[in-house]
Amino acid sequence: EVQLVESGGGLVQPGGSLRLSCVASGFNFSPYSMTWVRQAPGKGREWVSTIIGDGGDTVRKYADFVKGRFTISRDNTKNTLYLQLNNLDVEDTAVYYCTRTGEQPRSQGTQVTVSL
Repeated sequence: EVQLVESGGGLVQPGGSLRLSCVASGFNFSPYSMTWVRQAPGKGREWVSTIIGDGGDTVRKYADFVKGRFTISRDNTKNTLYLQLNNLDVEDTAVYYCTRTGEQPRSQGTQVTVSL
């Protein structure tokens, strides 16, 4: 059974940082392109970032609103996907989900709340 378990969310002040993790199991993680999406209260789901490939051939893509603040990465030895969030803004408040690229979220996500 495919499982993706996110963690690392929390409450942070504007300008703060968080590192989200997503541990994958039940499938061969390394060949898959992986994606982070988010859903803010009362809003639709929004694409955040995608990582394609590994090592020197890695391609990272980001939504325009990221503006250099977030970094996606992966550790295939740990079957784990990461999202480093820096310089957070209140507009980044959302539940963040990891997915295999092109699939719908199948997990609980992790809540990120940015507030004074």
